[in-house]
Amino acid sequence: MQTDEDWTLDWSQAPEGWDWLAQDEDGRWFWYRTEPTPGFGGGVWRANSRNQQYAGQGQPNALWMDSLRRRYY
Repeated sequence: MQTDEDWTLDWSQAPEGWDWLAQDEDGRWFWYRTEPTPGFGGGVWRANSRNQQYAGQGQPNALWMDSLRRRYY
């Protein structure tokens, strides 16, 4: 897992069956087992905690709502 501010998407690092990835406004990226939804207060993506796993740290992103990605096989 990369922890630098230049983190880039690498699906090979995603846990098996975790096919969603999104970045919070503060720059943190998370893998998701289920499709996340925007948090009520803004700035974060949400899913059940068992379906969310830290992936890496990037730059803060004011356009975080555009960061949701899905892996297709």
